[in-house]
Amino acid sequence: MKLEMIVKMMMKLKISSDNDNKMIIKMTVIGPQVSLSCQKKKASLPDSPQRFDSCVCVLGKQSFTSGRRYWTVQVGDKTDWDLGVARESINRKGAITVRPDSGYWAICRRKGGSLSVCTSPSVTLHLQETPQKVGVFLDYEEGSVSFYDAEAKTHIYTYSGCTFTEPLYPYFNPCLQENGKNTAPVVICPVEGGVREGQDIIIESDV
Repeated sequence: MKLEMIVKMMMKLKISSDNDNKMIIKMTVIGPQVSLSCQKKKASLPDSPQRFDSCVCVLGKQSFTSGRRYWTVQVGDKTDWDLGVARESINRKGAITVRPDSGYWAICRRKGGSLSVCTSPSVTLHLQETPQKVGVFLDYEEGSVSFYDAEAKTHIYTYSGCTFTEPLYPYFNPCLQENGKNTAPVVICPVEGGVREGQDIIIESDV
């Protein structure tokens, strides 16, 4: 589906505090935008089945079991990140394998290189330009997860023919900082009007 054909859809997106692991995920609300970044600082947090314990991943708090959802995330010039969706029953303890048979439908960037599809084996995406802002489009009934360059309005990749049988959550991984690199956050894109702490964060397609 072309990005221009996606009807503006709205979703309420909250970041679940239960997903914060022993590395601190910093959530900053500034006006109409929300940013997620990782700090190399240990936090003393109680264990929880919903908490990742060894990677800096975050899920949206609201799950989806039907319909179409679209949201955009600014990744800018970050050298490392993951974006996509994850099913409710994913393993959150120990080493995490991000691929469909483990319950993740995502794309990623590593070490400032080309984007890749998180499959086994991974698929390198040869794009003319590395997107600064990525749109994620979930069609639950169709069984597809699509990714777009939200500024260029071009298609990046689609997982199709998927069978979703349980709730899906937006999935974010800002990845660790390394030698002063990858310090920028991933930013859930602004919406019209301000967002105050404690409010639902409403994300709307701006294309």
